[in-house]
Amino acid sequence: MGDLSLAVFMFPVLFVLVFAGIPVALSLIATAFLFGVVEFGMILPTQFHSRLFDVTSNFVLAAIPLFVFMGAMLERAGIAARLFEAIKIWFGALRGGLAITTIIMCGIFAASSGVVGAVEIVVGLMAVPAMLGAGYKKDLAAGTVCAGGSLGTTIPPSVVIIVYASITEMSVGDLFAGILIPAGVLVGLFLVYIVGRCLLHPDAGPGLTDIDDRVPLSGKLWLALTALLPASLLVLAVLGSIFAGIAAPTEAAAVGALGSVMLAIAYGQFSFRVMKEAATQTIKITAMVMMIVLGGILFASVFIIHGGDDLVSQIVEGTGLGPAGIVVIFLIVVFILGFVLDWISVLIIVLPIADPIIRAADIDPLWFGVMVCIILQTSYLTPPMAPSIFYLRSIAPKEITYIDMYKGVAPFVVAQLLTLALVALYPATATWLPEILFSGF
Repeated sequence: MGDLSLAVFMFPVLFVLVFAGIPVALSLIATAFLFGVVEFGMILPTQFHSRLFDVTSNFVLAAIPLFVFMGAMLERAGIAARLFEAIKIWFGALRGGLAITTIIMCGIFAASSGVVGAVEIVVGLMAVPAMLGAGYKKDLAAGTVCAGGSLGTTIPPSVVIIVYASITEMSVGDLFAGILIPAGVLVGLFLVYIVGRCLLHPDAGPGLTDIDDRVPLSGKLWLALTALLPASLLVLAVLGSIFAGIAAPTEAAAVGALGSVMLAIAYGQFSFRVMKEAATQTIKITAMVMMIVLGGILFASVFIIHGGDDLVSQIVEGTGLGPAGIVVIFLIVVFILGFVLDWISVLIIVLPIADPIIRAADIDPLWFGVMVCIILQTSYLTPPMAPSIFYLRSIAPKEITYIDMYKGVAPFVVAQLLTLALVALYPATATWLPEILFSGF
């Protein structure tokens, strides 16, 4: 057992490095090395090498580059743009129709990519100019794109869920199934807000007036058949094979990656340039995720060696709050850390400490995991970190201000908190579907 006082100082040192502008992955690794060398001395690099091998050989994490490639190929081959146009044809004439289209498109693309941020950027590049050109209020346009992008946190095959399962050694299939109903509720609440606001204030999101005259019903059906159906079947094949127990998540991800290439070929969009761009994007995102995962695992390992997990356990047990209080404490910690750290760092830092305590308190880890994913999605929209705001700022015109963005995301944050409350009060919303799919009752 290491020095408990060292464990106490690990987090302050980490935050100093992060706020000094050092990348999170390097901050985690540097902190782990600094405090780890006290315990292990010069044998520490050997210990780190062992953890590096554990991360790179993790079968569950191998699904990440495959899911990322699937989404990158769909985007680079122009399939995402085709999907957006097809959905817009059906809903564009309604009040708030373009915002509805954006949320639906984000849901579909999240289910075919799983990458937080990529969903918002890909859809935002199409949706923001379309909504502003149609006369939408800037806050509604900004909030819709940010909220839609946040769906990449909860809709399978979310990379967030894959990393969560890897850290806690839970079933990826259970987590995918557990998050489906809450994610559906969340999308529904997003749409209810958009429709309600546009009905009460028609100028907030006017409908497109030329949609019905421009495209006959036969044209709409053909667009749905050629654009929506193939991508939807690809998503169903990937997730369905996992839920049916036919394939492991990594195997299903490989099917999805191959399917995205076949779709690009079928649409006549496949080329060496498209393949190169998709592969490059995959390498960049995967390298970023894996570096932070490695840094987080090293940090958590050293923290535990110095007795940090025992300290946290004693503090939590000392509150005398019981299981419900323990859940609330950890959700608050995740939410606050989400203000200043990205989602991977939050999971890597919190879960190795929280998961044993949650299980020891006889709390359903699946129920807790679903709530953590939802609260992470909420922190994705809330400042000061608010990754959604920074992603949107990189693609939005200057006429959309930060005030518009913060004002726009507020109602969607309320929808996320309502969904969290629903799952907290009714755990069956997270546990019923996995029981039906994997337990046979």
